[in-house]
Amino acid sequence: MTLYRMTARVRAAVALLILALVAVAGCSSSTADDTSKSGTREVQTERGAVAVPADPQRIVVVNGSLAGYLYDLGANVKAADPRVLGVTNRSGEFPPSWSEDAKKQDTQVLPSGEDINLEFIAAQQPDLILGGGQGYPGQQSIDAYDKLTAIAPTVLIPSDLTNWQDQLKAVAEVVNHADKVDGLIAAYDDKVATVKSSIKVPHGAVSVFQSRKDLKPSVIAPGTPLAALLTEVGFTVDDKVEAKAGNPTRPAAADWVAFSQEMVTTVVDAPVLFVVQLEGGRTIAQLKEDALLATLPAFKSGQVYDLPGTAQRPDYRGAMSTLDLLAERFK
Repeated sequence: MTLYRMTARVRAAVALLILALVAVAGCSSSTADDTSKSGTREVQTERGAVAVPADPQRIVVVNGSLAGYLYDLGANVKAADPRVLGVTNRSGEFPPSWSEDAKKQDTQVLPSGEDINLEFIAAQQPDLILGGGQGYPGQQSIDAYDKLTAIAPTVLIPSDLTNWQDQLKAVAEVVNHADKVDGLIAAYDDKVATVKSSIKVPHGAVSVFQSRKDLKPSVIAPGTPLAALLTEVGFTVDDKVEAKAGNPTRPAAADWVAFSQEMVTTVVDAPVLFVVQLEGGRTIAQLKEDALLATLPAFKSGQVYDLPGTAQRPDYRGAMSTLDLLAERFK
């Protein structure tokens, strides 16, 4: 029986066995990592206080959407899940936004699948595991929390932290780099001011349409990270889309409003439209060929603009690159 075909229970047992062997090996030799583990500090989490290294040197991050923050903060990443919303990577590759950082640190690709690869994580001899956050990888780490804590101190970033500033602060607290947060946020605020003063914002309200593989119509909800970014640089985001859609129930972690095809012309009636093409979704050119979408005001006036999938739930780097894109497109 291969490791790939093992049940979750057996995989967990293998992970714990590897961890035990790693611990024995660690006791027989002295390495530079011993220094990093000599001091600990407590971090308050939703699961209670967790004792973590004061200066972690072998971090495994099991949600790719959190990895960029670690590089921004100068933390040491031993392994990382490569999955990030809006980015399609070839097997064994990291997202372009932090692939160079990963290469410099020799960060290993955490194999991803239906279950977290516990034995791989254990083999990295992590001194800290970082998980939680939004998306499917975040939920996987939540489900596997007890097994992860058997390998190394594990901290889950709350899934209800939706904007990158709060996520950055939470990650920085865990890795003891809170002193670097203000500088990063200040750099973002400065860029927002620069972009706002330099662009020509189209007149009228804007909506952000998701181009999805399943063809179900949906728009980004007001108050979510992308909507907030657009508002900061001067766009008027349509804040009535939920009411137009009949105030459908929206899961707490969902940042979009879904509705039926029959309601498209009612909900997506803003004169300006951004399109976020998710994996498998149609391009703007393909959307224009849709007879129903072609009747929308934004398509009829030609005020339809694309945004990368990484803009929908941006981390710090995603937010900065989105600002650059807006500055170039609307100068």
